[in-house]
Amino acid sequence: MNPQENAELLAALMRQEELLKQLVAAINKPKLGLHSDAGSCKIYCNRQHGGLWYTLNGEPIAIPQTALTGYLKELRFENTERRKKETCKLLITIQADRTYILESGYDTHFSKCILAAIATLTPQQLYSPITLQPQPGTDENVLFCRVWVESELVMASYNEQTEWRQIWEQALAVTKAANEIAF
Repeated sequence: MNPQENAELLAALMRQEELLKQLVAAINKPKLGLHSDAGSCKIYCNRQHGGLWYTLNGEPIAIPQTALTGYLKELRFENTERRKKETCKLLITIQADRTYILESGYDTHFSKCILAAIATLTPQQLYSPITLQPQPGTDENVLFCRVWVESELVMASYNEQTEWRQIWEQALAVTKAANEIAF
């Protein structure tokens, strides 16, 4: 490349960087005016209330949509009380048109699918939006989850010998690293 071509390329890259900054700023702006999207939306990932996942607004409301696409912001485990019993839940925070917090039992197939898939990814892959797609199992109580990065299904298997501590540590580390990538 000659100096003129280098200068033109540099100018184009600088314009592109400015446009990306404007796009990120626009995405991060809160909605203005009247709407119903204040705060986060908690989604419970199980097949208890007529669907694959549901929200609670006094009573369960099945979610008819079959997938959620957004940026994975956090994976964390939380001890909580459900049905008067102490239990551990996996909380998955997805940033999309609003913040969604998906909750699933830490040892469910839904959680295992997500953790196994995320553990196989790089932070750079998680810099793109992911799609979570709940999938019913043949048993009416079983719910799996497909994880897509862009249009690619993330294939990650597990079995009884899977070292879950390693898997969730890797999934947490990849998620944290992806969220620390500077724009």
